[in-house]
Amino acid sequence: MTTSNASNYRPERPDVSSTTLERLATLGAWLDRRRKRGRWLVLTHDNPDPDALTAAVIIAKILRQRFHQQATVAYGGMIGRAENQALVSLLNLRVSRMRHINLKNYRHVAMLDCQPGTGNTQLPPSLLPDLVLDHHPRRPQTNKVAVHDLRDGYGATATIAAEYLLASELPITRKEATAIVYALRSETLDFSREFPGPDRQIYDYFLSLADTRLLGKIQNPRLPEDYFRTLHEALEHLKTVDTLVTSSLGPVSQPDIVPEIADLLLRMHGKTWSLCSGHFEDRIYLSIRTTNPRANAARIIQRMLGRHGKCGGHGMLAGGWIPADAEVAAKIQLRLERRFATLLRKKPDKMLRLDFASTNQRPEPSLTRSGEVNKAGSPLD
Repeated sequence: MTTSNASNYRPERPDVSSTTLERLATLGAWLDRRRKRGRWLVLTHDNPDPDALTAAVIIAKILRQRFHQQATVAYGGMIGRAENQALVSLLNLRVSRMRHINLKNYRHVAMLDCQPGTGNTQLPPSLLPDLVLDHHPRRPQTNKVAVHDLRDGYGATATIAAEYLLASELPITRKEATAIVYALRSETLDFSREFPGPDRQIYDYFLSLADTRLLGKIQNPRLPEDYFRTLHEALEHLKTVDTLVTSSLGPVSQPDIVPEIADLLLRMHGKTWSLCSGHFEDRIYLSIRTTNPRANAARIIQRMLGRHGKCGGHGMLAGGWIPADAEVAAKIQLRLERRFATLLRKKPDKMLRLDFASTNQRPEPSLTRSGEVNKAGSPLD
């Protein structure tokens, strides 16, 4: 395609929901009651994905141009996935790392694609945000937030942010449209999982405004050598039982690779559930994916981790982390795999290691008593 836009055809501008109009008015009224203006910190979850980054950038623009506020977008952790790095660099997204942020310089906080109490942001637990936009199920602490808009029936937080952008009557740049399109493609796996009507309407409209040349570059970036090293390790550690497939990685260079591998595993023929885990710094990160639209991946991961870790998600995907030192990480990952299988009513002892170098599959050996983790405070004792 040689043109920079998707086509000359442009769908009708989507109708903005009454909820969006009400929440935008509520935010404006809330700001009008503030006697002193202050800077906003617009915060994503740690190791942000395209949905979180795009939603945060759009809301920051609305705060600046619609409400005349100062706003800075920030994230904790890192942007590790090559596609996400390309999104930021090619579209010139203005984002900062939290390690460069002094919270004392900000009067207000907005949380995008996350909520207080989830444990996946750099916001201190004692600090309550003023604005929350998210498409995940409601957390109890969010009820205390002055302005919040939660729509777990939506496939992406970027859809909510895009509706706010339309309702604000602000001009839409081609790069902003491109970011929204890629966020929706990424979050819904090209609409192979949850995609309610609003997501599709927003996607169709903003695709007509997007730069497809840049979109192609974002979707097909150059990949570092470390990606292929991790992919090789993931294939070396594949296990399966029935419709379930798992892979436990060792130390990873960035947490983003874990959900990326989980997505890839789910493409295996005959598999409807995937689990990938990897150790980064002092945590084991894990991601669950399923093709079952009636499933509750968030519930599964909550039961896997209990009170020992932090997690979130919704129907067909979920992710979380659990603290673990390097010397016990592998054993905890094995326990997580077995618990995952048990929760899905599979038999952990029947799990087979997929050996692509041989035509034979061998059963995964069970842990002996001497191999169990017996460390004080171990999360899976």
